[in-house]
Amino acid sequence: MKVIICGAGQVGWQIARHLSGERNDVTVVDNNPDLVRRATDSLDVQGIAGFASYPDVLDKAGARDADMIIAATYSDEVNMVTCQVAHSIFAIPRKIARLRSQSYLTAIYSDLYRRDHLPIDVVISPEKEVAEAALQRLSAPAAFDTERFLEGGAQLLGLTIDEHCPIINTPLRQLSDLFSTLRSVVVGIRREGTLFAPEPRDQIFAGDACYVLVHADDIQRTLEIFGKAQRKQERIVVLGGGNVGLAVARALESRPDRIRAKVIEKDRRAAERAADALERTIVLHGDALDTALLREAGIGRADAVLCVTDDEKTNMLAAVRAKAEGCPMAIALINDPTLVPLMEPMGVDAHINPRATTVSSILRHIRHGRVRSVYSIGDAEAEVIEAEVLSTSSIAGRAIREIDFPEGVLVGAVMKDGEVVKITGNLRVEEGDRIVMFALAKDVPEVERLLQVSIDFF
Repeated sequence: MKVIICGAGQVGWQIARHLSGERNDVTVVDNNPDLVRRATDSLDVQGIAGFASYPDVLDKAGARDADMIIAATYSDEVNMVTCQVAHSIFAIPRKIARLRSQSYLTAIYSDLYRRDHLPIDVVISPEKEVAEAALQRLSAPAAFDTERFLEGGAQLLGLTIDEHCPIINTPLRQLSDLFSTLRSVVVGIRREGTLFAPEPRDQIFAGDACYVLVHADDIQRTLEIFGKAQRKQERIVVLGGGNVGLAVARALESRPDRIRAKVIEKDRRAAERAADALERTIVLHGDALDTALLREAGIGRADAVLCVTDDEKTNMLAAVRAKAEGCPMAIALINDPTLVPLMEPMGVDAHINPRATTVSSILRHIRHGRVRSVYSIGDAEAEVIEAEVLSTSSIAGRAIREIDFPEGVLVGAVMKDGEVVKITGNLRVEEGDRIVMFALAKDVPEVERLLQVSIDFF
């Protein structure tokens, strides 16, 4: 597949890394020659320095025979014009644009993106994706990572194993015997910095970070088995009242359990805008690092603090300060993956990576086959892929134990006729089933092959 990626920032670079690693023909376009050079020096891609919306620049990038264009520059308007040029002049069949402005994303204006207006096939909103990720983190406070699959019927939980975990030093195959009705599968383990797909004889050790795919009805039981207590969230303090913080506060207001939330925002105009938009949420104007203001917001009585300002170092420090004031759970928005190893020593419970959430959202629309969802784990080390099984797929009609999966691939969940079923080696995968698989990055192309990759299924 020939893909043009416009924008060589963090998101564009990660998408180029994914696609070039899967032997696609990738060209990166950016008006910053240094970013283009970084991409061409570190990845197997071609690079063009220039403005992505200029027809001659896209022509040099090979737009005349491109299969897809991904407009992920920092400008909404450039991304929109790029898609228009790609459609009107070069007839590129698939166009994806990243748009940030909420005005462009309002549902009543969705007709703007029809093919006879602005021909954008898929619109990705980073702020919307990050807000949804934040809400998911709050819904599973015992997990450092979480994502829903199979229409909410299954959930991926990232769980840190401590020395009090009841099942440490237990081979995974024994878990099936000990908990015969439990519908959960350990699909990935990170140990001493290395992520791998475990085998049945592998054990769980203290210090491991486990990725577990769980039936929605078995989440509470799974957390108990892994030694995690599920805390009820009733009071939330949100640090940062920008697009992400405002979206989270609005969602919390709309929930039936009437969570009490407070927002702290440093910028006066943003604070006033948030106060006007929210009905029951108290908005405080001030610095998220101000201890007196945190106490005024009741941080010591809060069940969780969500740090989503536009400064990731402020987010980490504010999370540490909130914990010091007695808040039991702190979640921080962090862009820089090199800061993630500092989380545990600093006592930060979980983080949200805007780049990873945006990359996952874009990948969902790139993957071949009937792919419904893709979630990127770590620094693009693995993916969790949900897909519909096609009649032409090599896995259709075969039991899981009969399928020759690569060693870095594990089946975590299967939905049959709308019901998520327990995974066993004898479970037969049929046409129309929905399957969720964990795959290390090197094995993703083989997963696509098993799902019967074809451009016809875009």
